[in-house]
Amino acid sequence: MAFAETFKALSDPVRRQILELLKKGPLSAGEIASHFDMTNATISYHLKMLKQADLVFESREKNFIYYQLNATVLEEIMLWIAALKGGDSDAESE
Repeated sequence: MAFAETFKALSDPVRRQILELLKKGPLSAGEIASHFDMTNATISYHLKMLKQADLVFESREKNFIYYQLNATVLEEIMLWIAALKGGDSDAESE
């Protein structure tokens, strides 16, 4: 996994808000856009960045594209950060 792309995608507050919305379940681009005061093109750009970082999946249903959170990437980041920290929580209490 390319952490650089992931961290770049997570660095933007709008993209983090989109991920928060998707944690409740899949949404269409229009449903996501309804939570923001910005153009559909801008929302599309943010979704593209999240897709490139593998933070969201997309699936097509009839005329709609639905986006959903890819928690696997977030879990990999958390494991990597935990490994950087070193040891487990038991070792910290010693």
